[in-house]
Amino acid sequence: MLMEDLAPDQIITGVRAYEQALDLVMQGAQKTLSIFDQDLSQGAYASIARTEILRNFLANHGQLTLILHDAAFLLKRCPRLVALMQTYHHAMHVYVTDDYVKPIKDVFVIADGAAYLKRFHIDHARFKFSTNDREAVSGLKTRFEELLASAAHSVSISALGL
Repeated sequence: MLMEDLAPDQIITGVRAYEQALDLVMQGAQKTLSIFDQDLSQGAYASIARTEILRNFLANHGQLTLILHDAAFLLKRCPRLVALMQTYHHAMHVYVTDDYVKPIKDVFVIADGAAYLKRFHIDHARFKFSTNDREAVSGLKTRFEELLASAAHSVSISALGL
C-alpha cells in the first residue's frame, strides 16, 4: 500500500500500512505526541526513519510522552531513541505501567489533540487513524491520562536513573 493510498477514518490492515500511518500522524505533530504502546517492538521504533521523525519533532520544541508496559525493548534495541532521551530529557518522558493495567493490549498515538492512530490489538495489524478528529481523540486523551496516573515509574537514562 502506498502512503497516498492510506485513507483516514477507515479500518486498515497491514504492518507496512500501520508504519506509514504512524509516519503521517507523527509528522503532523507540532506540540505534543502521546504514545501508549506495549514495548515499541512494533511500529519500526528502532529504525533511523522513525528516530528522525521524533528528533525533528523534539528539535522543534515538541513534547513527547511514552507510556509502555515494558521498557526493555526500548532500552536494549532502540539506541537512537535512548540517545534522544539523553538529548531531549526535558521534552521526552517515558513511563512504565503498573501490573494491573498490563492486560490492556491496544496501542495508540495522539498528536496535538487532533490526530490519532489506534491499533486495536497488539497482535493484529488492524488500525484506524485520522489527522483531524478531536472527538475520537478526546476519549483517547482521557485513557492516556488514566494510564499515566497508573504508571509505576518513569524511565530515566541519567547516570543515577539507569
